[in-house]
Amino acid sequence: MVTVSFNKISFEESLAKHVVAAEKCISCGACVLTCPFGCLELTKETPTLIKECKICGICAHVCPRYLWLRADAEKFVFNRERKTDEEFGIYCKLLAIQAKDKNVLEVGQDGGGVTALLVSAFENGLIDGAIVAGHGREKPFLPFPKLATSPKEILECAGTKYTYSPNVLALADVVKQKKTSVAFVGTPCQIHAIRKMQMAGLKKYTAPIKYLIGLLCSECFTYDGLMEKHIHEKLGINLSDIKKMNIKGKMLVTTNTGTITIPLAEAKQYARESCHFCDDFSAELADISTGGLGLEGWTFTIVRTGKGEELLLKAEQTGFLNVKPVDTETNALNLLKKLSKKKREVSAVS
Repeated sequence: MVTVSFNKISFEESLAKHVVAAEKCISCGACVLTCPFGCLELTKETPTLIKECKICGICAHVCPRYLWLRADAEKFVFNRERKTDEEFGIYCKLLAIQAKDKNVLEVGQDGGGVTALLVSAFENGLIDGAIVAGHGREKPFLPFPKLATSPKEILECAGTKYTYSPNVLALADVVKQKKTSVAFVGTPCQIHAIRKMQMAGLKKYTAPIKYLIGLLCSECFTYDGLMEKHIHEKLGINLSDIKKMNIKGKMLVTTNTGTITIPLAEAKQYARESCHFCDDFSAELADISTGGLGLEGWTFTIVRTGKGEELLLKAEQTGFLNVKPVDTETNALNLLKKLSKKKREVSAVS
């Protein structure tokens, strides 16, 4: 395990000044979670001091937007840096996966690949918990960090949410419930946060993490903007009536009565500002990266590490997944390269 000596720097001089004020904060919650003195709280998606900072420096070392060095993270995960021709990061295999269980297909996204992987991991004893984004109750489709502890809870949390959930915070429940082997599902920036915590040697929170499943992500939207102002107020859709949301060149909102289309140009006005600083579309530091990429009924899957291969192989061998190569899916592969390149270019000028 690579460790870092913590320089004594305050929250005010590090994250508050160079991340929060610069609108680079991704609201992952890593700083809030790991502060040993409980000095921080995530308020309106922003880490805020609730008592005097003790200047331990831990928050600065776990923040994925403070002194982030991708090369160091790549060496930590893969023992080498990404080559220039590895356009979407280091990987072992490219596949398309699909859940075999009809119940999973019904609630899952783009083939239900992630849901099937998690259910398989539970049933095969690989994990005793999974960190996912739960469905909001008081505010429909408002996600929240959830430690799922059964296949039933996994199914209840299935489906993509396009507004932000600080999933890293659910690691507190992992520690509290003394879980020993969990899968973490999150966006590329959240995967960065976990890797930084691992590099910093914070075993209290990272030792139970067995698998990192990354979600392909161009950007995330604000709940107030996309869901409440646009979908509810402008389009007149009752948020409780939404059954599923997806993006296939445009945003598709499926309700009890049909599907409404929102041009991406309209949705993008509600993108979170911090997303413009992200250079990682395909969760390049995860064990497995997954997304739709225009496929119908299948999940495009990038297996990156031995752990990722273990997780997928077990699901395939025990009958949870259909698996096929993506050699003929040239449109999906080209889109993966295009969006990966675009993310690097956008972040370079932000």
